[in-house]
Amino acid sequence: MTQAHFAKRSGTLRKAAAAVMAVLLAVSLSGCLYPDEKKNENRVSYRESVKRIQSAIDDYQKEKGLLPILNADQETPKYEKFRIDLDKLQKEGFIDEIPSTAFEKGGSAYFLIQDEETKPTVKVMDLITVQKVNDVQRLVNQYKIAHDGKLPAGDEVYPDIHAVDPSLAGLKDIGLKSVYSGQEVRFIMDRTGTVYVDYAFDMMQLIDKQGLKPTREEDLREELVKASEYVPVKSLPYRWSGDAPVAVAPGSSSK
Repeated sequence: MTQAHFAKRSGTLRKAAAAVMAVLLAVSLSGCLYPDEKKNENRVSYRESVKRIQSAIDDYQKEKGLLPILNADQETPKYEKFRIDLDKLQKEGFIDEIPSTAFEKGGSAYFLIQDEETKPTVKVMDLITVQKVNDVQRLVNQYKIAHDGKLPAGDEVYPDIHAVDPSLAGLKDIGLKSVYSGQEVRFIMDRTGTVYVDYAFDMMQLIDKQGLKPTREEDLREELVKASEYVPVKSLPYRWSGDAPVAVAPGSSSK
């Protein structure tokens, strides 16, 4: 499925369901959800790093009875917390060296633990995505200050969620490719101007590829987590509505 085809399909279905307005995705490139190893060397290195750290985590928990994670407060978003203390793993002999892909060694990733209470699983948080969202957030804040609280809002793509208008916000030099599909992603924001990445295309592509049957209750971000090494950092929850993934705004009554 191309992103253009996804936009056409999801837009039609959402209008029919009166759930959201059509998703307008300008990118027409095609691509697989998970590029093969020859196309994406970074995926190979992350996959190898995840395997090494997962083995160390398993050994550490078995021996120590706890997880080597850095403290995070309750306000830390789900896909940014439980960062692995790689220095501790190395100093205590559970890994020979910290992977070059890790931020601690100049790489562009934090390694996190998901399912910490039931089945601790190592995942990757992409810091390039984080930095690009922070860059867009800075521009949105500047626009908001300069325009008496008005936001650089484009189309309302989900209930109470608007695309960040690239021309208004000055996003000419800021682009971001999805860690999942390699497609250009869209920046979206809630009514307060908080910026997020729109992962709907990646979710739809995965659902089509694997023949998943989502329920209205589940957070579709978890499907991305299960299917790859990455967490969908800087994201909103997504629910299945109108035969398509729909981002849920903060404070929404959607469950």
